[in-house]
Amino acid sequence: MSIVPKENIEVIAQSIGINNLSSDVALALAPDTEYRMREIMQEAIKCMRHSKRTTLTADDVDAALNMRNVEPIYGFASRGPLRFKRAIGQRDLFYIDDKDVDLKDVIEMPLPKAPLDTAVHCHWLAIEGVQPAIPENASVEVIAAPSDGKKLEQKDDGLPVDIKLPVKHVLSRELQLYFDKITELTMSSSDSVLFKQALVSLATDSGLHPLVPYFTYFIADEVSRGLSDYSLLFALMRIVRSLLRNPHIHIEPYLHQLMPSVVTCLVARRLGNRFADNHWELRDFTANLVASICKRFGHVYSNLQTRLTKTLLNAFLDPKRAMTQQYGAIRGLAALGPTVRCFLRNKRMR
Repeated sequence: MSIVPKENIEVIAQSIGINNLSSDVALALAPDTEYRMREIMQEAIKCMRHSKRTTLTADDVDAALNMRNVEPIYGFASRGPLRFKRAIGQRDLFYIDDKDVDLKDVIEMPLPKAPLDTAVHCHWLAIEGVQPAIPENASVEVIAAPSDGKKLEQKDDGLPVDIKLPVKHVLSRELQLYFDKITELTMSSSDSVLFKQALVSLATDSGLHPLVPYFTYFIADEVSRGLSDYSLLFALMRIVRSLLRNPHIHIEPYLHQLMPSVVTCLVARRLGNRFADNHWELRDFTANLVASICKRFGHVYSNLQTRLTKTLLNAFLDPKRAMTQQYGAIRGLAALGPTVRCFLRNKRMR
């Protein structure tokens, strides 16, 4: 007993022009049709599983037909759902509801553009020193335009030198607002709770590396101009400490810009302009900051601690220096550790 009814065989025979197919022949063809269908579906399921999918598609059926050397069925490649209608007078017979298309309209329709396949072709960049004017080659005007960020100069021997102009560093709007807020708090509200929270943010946030050159320039500029503002100097040194504590910031390339500002706050003659300004505390804080920098980056820059020690030693031994400068030098040398102190003691004894 076949699951394919003989009526289906008769309808299929009528669709290909066989109108007088007997019932006995249709009944005999039904089991063979079922066998062929099962064979094709099993091969299609294998193709589906090899494709790591769980949904059977028309492409899987076409692949199974190709494996059996059978021409694939055309017209069923659409990924949309198929609409079936019941045949008139037949209870279990359905057909696909296809829209009738006028052949005249199809012939008169413009041809679609052919898809572009991936291809490789060659062309001449230059022929005996002359660039051919083809679409693949950029025009001479475009190459020579000044908008490409380059400038040509000449050496003494007349050879051209290609010099790249500085590239503008673009910050996001959020980072610009963040930088403006930090600088505003530093200049005006360094004793507020909000500034302390900002220092915690500088020491922990992971997306602040693009702001490091801006903070470095800001610190160097304000230290050079604001030696009479004690609270500003202390706030700037706290910012330096927070930046050094941030594990997500690669601050090594900017140490040569930070160190002069830090050393200035350690051995400057005068820090602050008021008698109540506790510049001794600022020098103690900066000395510990200098020691932490040497301890962290001394293995990267082998001469960092040596140069710093010489600077502090000169400030300590110079009789023309003020007591405040000598105090800062002593605090800095003491913070560098017992090794430096023993080295200086042995050197003085010699």
